[in-house]
Amino acid sequence: MNPAVQWVTLFYMIMAGLAMGLAYDSYRVLSLKFNFPKWLNAILDLLYWLWAALLVFRMLYAGNQGQLRFYVFLGLFLGVWIYFLIFSVTVRRFVLRLIQSVQYMCRLLWRLVEILIGTPLRWLWRFVLGLLKLLGRILRFIFKLLLRLTKPIWVLPVRWISPQLSRLTHSAWIVKITGWITKWRKR
Repeated sequence: MNPAVQWVTLFYMIMAGLAMGLAYDSYRVLSLKFNFPKWLNAILDLLYWLWAALLVFRMLYAGNQGQLRFYVFLGLFLGVWIYFLIFSVTVRRFVLRLIQSVQYMCRLLWRLVEILIGTPLRWLWRFVLGLLKLLGRILRFIFKLLLRLTKPIWVLPVRWISPQLSRLTHSAWIVKITGWITKWRKR
């Protein structure tokens, strides 16, 4: 294997180490910020390592057709070490700022939806309730007016029925039942 291929493979492995460090820091900040449950952290850890393995072997295959040499491990170590030495703090801060920016944008979008859709719907609801109350009052007024206008029609049958109804309500067994119910309520 010629030295040019070895240097290209070493460069690819350094880049893979940098990418692994970047992904690990981003994942770590996200998992700490959102407090994922333990089972989800385990699944995400597994997914991270699967991704890292695929990345390393893809870069290794692109560099020297998948031959595993000492400089491959040296390149991965150097990439991760350089990342954590130089970029780690900046990336963590950037990811935190990015999360805060996304949360702010989501809150802003929610507020905008609330203002543009929620407020008119609440106004419409209040208008419909007011309209229904007004309609109920108008119907009640019309019903009372109809009762007064039709009083001669229904008063005579009520007067004929009311003596029988009065006798029924003052019968002995109805009086006993109502007396029993009032005693029972007082307890």
